[in-house]
Amino acid sequence: MLRFNLIVAVCENSGIGLKGDLPWRIRSELKYFSNTTKRRLDSSKRNVVIMGRKTYFGVPPSKRPLPDRVNVILSSTLKSNELPNEVLIYSSLEGAMQELEKQKDQIENVWIVGGSSVYAESMASPRCHRLYLTKIYAEFECDTFFPKIPESFREVSPDKDTPPGIQEENGLKYEYKVFEKQE
Repeated sequence: MLRFNLIVAVCENSGIGLKGDLPWRIRSELKYFSNTTKRRLDSSKRNVVIMGRKTYFGVPPSKRPLPDRVNVILSSTLKSNELPNEVLIYSSLEGAMQELEKQKDQIENVWIVGGSSVYAESMASPRCHRLYLTKIYAEFECDTFFPKIPESFREVSPDKDTPPGIQEENGLKYEYKVFEKQE
């Protein structure tokens, strides 16, 4: 079974977004997101990012579709002619995963990148493996929030590519954490 990981940055009041954008500016965290979702061991395979419609359109137009990854949008209202040809649209997460399963020999990693309802559905799925969470030690005004992490998730040691300890940029402290779903 093809599995996926989630990646998200969350502030202390569980916020992840404001008016379709990030409420903070942390360049090194964006670089971490990009590097992590692009990283693969087999250069013949590709990584996939799955997101909801609002998350996709929250990405600046010059940066979408997210480069060097297969972009999948979950939407029941968007039509394929409203998006670049290389962007795939599915009406459900499980429907997208079943289609990706047919190409699993060409896919190395699948990443769930937002938004709130996609994260909630993903954490409940048996396909969910890990949650890569950047904990931002500050509160921000937000209108989109990360769902409560189920008790089935346990914090694990981050991989060698994850910077350890508390980081700081622009006076904001944050930390990279990794949680694994226990069966």
